[in-house]
Amino acid sequence: MMITKLLLLLLLWESGSLLLLFVAGANYVPTDKIFLNCGGPAVSTDSDNQTWTTDVLSKFLSSPSTNSLTASASVQLPDVPQVPYMTARIFKSEFTYSFPLAAGRKFLRLYFYPASYAGLNASNGIFSVSSGGYTLLNNFSAFITTQALNFDYVVKEYSLNVPSKVLNVTFTPNASASSYAFINGIEVVSHPDIYSSDGAITVVGQPTGFVIDNSTVLENVYRLNVGGQAISPSDDTGMFRSWNDDLPYIFSAAIGITESLDPSVLNISFPSGSPSYVAPFNVYATLRSMGPNSSVNVNFNLTWVFDIDTGFSYLVRLHFCEVTTYISKVNQRVFTIFLNNQTAEPAADVIAWAGSNGVPYHKDYVVVVPNGPPRQELWLDLHPYTISKPQYYDAILNGLEIFKINSSSGNLAGPNPVPLPQTPDSSAIETSPGHKSSAVGVGIGVGTAAAAVLLVGAIVYLVSRRDKRKKDSTSSDGWLPLSLYGNSHSSGSAKTTTTGSYASSLPSNLGRHFSIGEIQAATNGFDESLLLGVGGFGKVYRGEIDSGTKVAIKRGNPLSEQGVHEFQTEIEMLSKLRHRHLVSLIGYCDDNCEMILVYDYMAYGTLREHLYKTQKPPLPWRQRLEICIGAARGLHYLHTGAKHTIIHRDVKTTNILLDEKWVAKVSDFGLSKTGPSLDHTHVSTVVKGSFGYLDPEYFRRQQLTEKSDVYSFGVVLLEVLCARPALNPSLPKEQVSLAEWGVHCHKKGTLDQIIDPYLYGKIASECFKKYTETAVKCLSDVGMDRPAMGDVLWNLEFALNLQESAEESGMVPKGGGGDMESSSFKGKGFDGTATDSKSSSSGMTMSIGGRSEDSDGLTPSAVFSQIMNPKGR
Repeated sequence: MMITKLLLLLLLWESGSLLLLFVAGANYVPTDKIFLNCGGPAVSTDSDNQTWTTDVLSKFLSSPSTNSLTASASVQLPDVPQVPYMTARIFKSEFTYSFPLAAGRKFLRLYFYPASYAGLNASNGIFSVSSGGYTLLNNFSAFITTQALNFDYVVKEYSLNVPSKVLNVTFTPNASASSYAFINGIEVVSHPDIYSSDGAITVVGQPTGFVIDNSTVLENVYRLNVGGQAISPSDDTGMFRSWNDDLPYIFSAAIGITESLDPSVLNISFPSGSPSYVAPFNVYATLRSMGPNSSVNVNFNLTWVFDIDTGFSYLVRLHFCEVTTYISKVNQRVFTIFLNNQTAEPAADVIAWAGSNGVPYHKDYVVVVPNGPPRQELWLDLHPYTISKPQYYDAILNGLEIFKINSSSGNLAGPNPVPLPQTPDSSAIETSPGHKSSAVGVGIGVGTAAAAVLLVGAIVYLVSRRDKRKKDSTSSDGWLPLSLYGNSHSSGSAKTTTTGSYASSLPSNLGRHFSIGEIQAATNGFDESLLLGVGGFGKVYRGEIDSGTKVAIKRGNPLSEQGVHEFQTEIEMLSKLRHRHLVSLIGYCDDNCEMILVYDYMAYGTLREHLYKTQKPPLPWRQRLEICIGAARGLHYLHTGAKHTIIHRDVKTTNILLDEKWVAKVSDFGLSKTGPSLDHTHVSTVVKGSFGYLDPEYFRRQQLTEKSDVYSFGVVLLEVLCARPALNPSLPKEQVSLAEWGVHCHKKGTLDQIIDPYLYGKIASECFKKYTETAVKCLSDVGMDRPAMGDVLWNLEFALNLQESAEESGMVPKGGGGDMESSSFKGKGFDGTATDSKSSSSGMTMSIGGRSEDSDGLTPSAVFSQIMNPKGR
């Protein structure tokens, strides 16, 4: 069932003539191809030019149609396609679709858009889906899934065998009286048995193999075109798979480089017996490698990170193809493949596997993920293999697929991602989902973050709403979402508190809502003995919830308007953003006009309290570097990992928190803003932030960019190195500003004389050079001259590698002692005298537009920075 077609490969202008190059390709022709637009018109066409038919009066309705109803979505968000998402079939009781099919493997794809249908609350759409004795979904909530992952819609894809020529798909609502099931679209497409194994597949870390046969059901969770652009279903090889860009899943700034088919390697030719429809041509024609610098490559891994359910085994398929002429022999490029920190392939050599360049090859591995927390990360690392001394220390990957494998009981259902706590206000959950995932199946993977923004004025919003929602999910001048005033996209009622001096309309989907009674119990009635810090916004307490979980509770000043916008912004931000290096918001309380935020407890407090004005032992240099790298990862994620650029606007050492494992987490998003849209270079806004960290260009021009965060982070880097505050008015005038004095000393070559004396003899000279160069570049007066946060992260990781190498070679001691490599470290303080890292410098921090800490009485043990004046200057 295959046809061959000519595939246009390349158009080259060579020697004045137009050269057309073709390669023979083959697509699979499915025996069965059903696209069912549930509740839709008789015939409709989607954005990929695929024809869909209605299920109304369809032969596929096994249950009587009277057991269900059809309805249109109450609202169409800008990124939601018309077909098949704008109509749905709703079930209040068990309902089955039956598809007569030829025997064999099928892709089953289920499409969900959790809007309100026929007046039903989207949050009540909780149901299970089963087929042929397998549980595909259990108590699934498309609403929670899209909210948690910030998608508009989600697609679930399964590969299953149909032995009896009939495929039954059964939807069963949750037992709750208010629950219902729904489906927007169902797709059934035959596919060849390309995932079953002839023999046992390698199980990573185990001596036994794994066999995938006709009894195995697979759920696709990730499918990536590594190093290339997304591939739409119509550009697949006849099986209508979607392939997505891999960039959002790459860990850290070490993204390597992308390479594409070399013009002189013209044919992507499959070996005999290997079908060409395993993956599209474009998957094999592009790849991601580590880059040309072997000395750099041996010091890092090319890493991807994927969010998965625990308690299942996963099939990981890696696609390879050497697309360059300079790699054509065995042992030219060899690398090790690690999956979940275990060696899957000690010495992968694509040429040895495929026999030649330009020949595709794929390798399958099974990873067993034991029970644990509901979700965890699956890591894929590639590292150059050096033992055989290949010509190039490098690694490549062209494509990747990850499938969840059914359990022995036939279960494939995992929990809803980050389930929202059920509170008395759960019926008020906002029904407007986040932004779309263009992935088919990737919708249940990693959550990419996005932010909502501050409503400047109803008139401006109404005028610009249509255009701006194309670029953002709300308006564009801040962070306060429209949902705080009652989202027109919501069919649920927003919870409102009208007592006191402000009215809060915080939707309960923004996190756990605590009652004031729960907060009082957690803090023993706001016991002063539990006080962590005091600031302009209010007080921070240590507390316990849920029978022992430690939390930090930030309480705003009751009945005060101070910090309302920041309070609402922090909730909206942290309920949408999830990252290892961002502080986690557990919930909030706005009862009786309180402004209370509940966070994970950060056992080691702020970074600043470990640098100066403290009796705590000084941090080792490597630990300081790792903390800076963690903070840089958090900021890099804000700038590039969310749907829109997020500018923190208040980066400083008191906003970098440390958990019980010393993992750095960026905190306090009260001043954060979305970055400029694609057609703008900056956001014009009043100046807010902290003096000493404030971007001078932003201060002069009131034009905010992500480079403003880079400047502030440069100050943090100097603060970490020198163990002194960003501003110290007790010092001579030229030394008051750490940023200015640090740049001045760097230019003179004396920066090594003003570092924390504790660090003398403990920093490798090359590490010191890379670190200080990075800090000074961040502090460039002009934003365009500053590096992107991804480049900052890369440089810091490289500096850490240099430090580790020096320690391993004995050039500097591990953990302390020894002599600094550079003889220029004099042990002098900022004023030319010997200093101590615990010096009682004033530590004064002035703020503009909203913040002040040491100057307003906040003790060094405070966990969160505080809000002074939310109105700006």
